[in-house]
Amino acid sequence: MIDTVSAPAAKRQRPLSPHLQIYKPQITSITSILHRLTGIALSFGVVLLVLWLASAANGIETYEQMQNFLRSPLGLVMLAGWSWSLFYHLANGIRHLFWDIGWGYDIPTMTASGYAVLASATVATVLVWVLGFMMAGGQ
Repeated sequence: MIDTVSAPAAKRQRPLSPHLQIYKPQITSITSILHRLTGIALSFGVVLLVLWLASAANGIETYEQMQNFLRSPLGLVMLAGWSWSLFYHLANGIRHLFWDIGWGYDIPTMTASGYAVLASATVATVLVWVLGFMMAGGQ
């Protein structure tokens, strides 16, 4: 076999590919990762919804057990996370629709829209939960 790589070229130091230790997280990378994670969270939330509906169809005892679980601290955290995931995925999906028509590709707009997505998802989640507890009347 013929050696096609010269000795000096083989001994040269090759550049390493940048990795996570080198890159500083940016809002666009964070929103991209969160979009994927919230999509997964929404899938698990749909399973929880189906279990809740199945418990209602299975009878009052099963439904009450499911309601008690959903009212527990773990259940409330799961529901709040699902709510935030829904609002985040919706807001970031709207952001992507603007990108699809060619708007918002400059870096300042991308940064601002990323923070706006995070803020709007959080505000919408808090508003829905506050209104929900107010309508429930502390039940």
